[in-house]
Amino acid sequence: MLDTKTMPTLRGPGDRPLRVAHLTTVDMSLALLLGTELRIDVASGLEVFGLSAPGPWVDKVEALGVTHVPLASLTRSWDVARDAAAGRELFRALRDLELDVLHTHNPKTGVLGRLLGRAAGVPVVVNTCHGLWLRPGDGLARKAFVLGLEGIAARMSHFELYQNAEDQHTLRRAVPARRSLVVGNGVDLSRFRPDPDGRARVRRELGLRDGDLLVGGVGRRVAEKGIAEYAAAARTLAGKARFFWIGPDDPDKADALRADEAGVEFLGERSDMPAVYSALDVFVLPSHREGFSRSGMEAAACGVPSVLTDIRGCREVGAHEREVLLVPPHDVAALTGAIERVLLDAPLRAELGRAARERALIEFDQRAVARASLETYAAIARRKGLDWRIEGVR
Repeated sequence: MLDTKTMPTLRGPGDRPLRVAHLTTVDMSLALLLGTELRIDVASGLEVFGLSAPGPWVDKVEALGVTHVPLASLTRSWDVARDAAAGRELFRALRDLELDVLHTHNPKTGVLGRLLGRAAGVPVVVNTCHGLWLRPGDGLARKAFVLGLEGIAARMSHFELYQNAEDQHTLRRAVPARRSLVVGNGVDLSRFRPDPDGRARVRRELGLRDGDLLVGGVGRRVAEKGIAEYAAAARTLAGKARFFWIGPDDPDKADALRADEAGVEFLGERSDMPAVYSALDVFVLPSHREGFSRSGMEAAACGVPSVLTDIRGCREVGAHEREVLLVPPHDVAALTGAIERVLLDAPLRAELGRAARERALIEFDQRAVARASLETYAAIARRKGLDWRIEGVR
């Protein structure tokens, strides 16, 4: 049960419920990335809409009490013709919904939503940067395109929320400090916690014997998650542990993996993720790009030792040698060595897991992120003189 007693109370003119929409590219993002925030919005008395391309997660989104508005032309990849059609759909939806707040997420919908939200006259437009669409080693042309487009869009929002300080710093010339805030990221700590019974069940299901070690990665099956490097490490360490990858296919992405990687067992999607994390002896995420790794936070909350790449979005999960081990991206040898080190050192596994769990309890509560969003809406409304009733804002 979510505790909303400490959340701000926001009501519209005449004390009516405010109409708030969250815009993402796909419905999976609404369900998995924003689930807790949507539940808190609903429980706080807001009338909440989720705008995205329709897909298999719509029922889960609507089960939260959210009205899903499908944008049939919206895709994750950039396509001029499809994007123009998606823009027309989005503009019509924004005008029809008569929103009080539009909160945009993801790179593509962040750009479209901020521009069209202001054009449609939405009183409050807020964007959360879940990670700039940049990777280490990107060339100047790509950097200029991404940062230029993001800078233009950021000027159209009323406020920018960032999951990590590095992205805020990168865009500091486009977005002044008075219009931005680093809110971090979080997970549902009431759900993600150590689960000894779930650990035993999942390990039996996978046919593991007492003493067998299990290594797992979690994420979409795309190349930027570092699955090829993970598989190479698994082949080198074959016989010392079993290696799994858990997560959905993502066929719309240009770097979607079409075939299995030798050395890794792919389990697909699971709904019992706290038990799956708890079953692991080592969690690995060799990602090339992250905004603020949700799977890393979930593993930490479940007390699992982790090996992550040393990139923005993973560094925020924990400090090297204290809560996690960090390795350079694309470095198979370093990744293999770090995994092997954790596998062979039971006291290190225990200490990393304990420290990660402690950090998660302090830093990774999704309710704090939801509160920051509500307070941001309230601050903009006050600055603009909107006729809202606002209570409980710090």
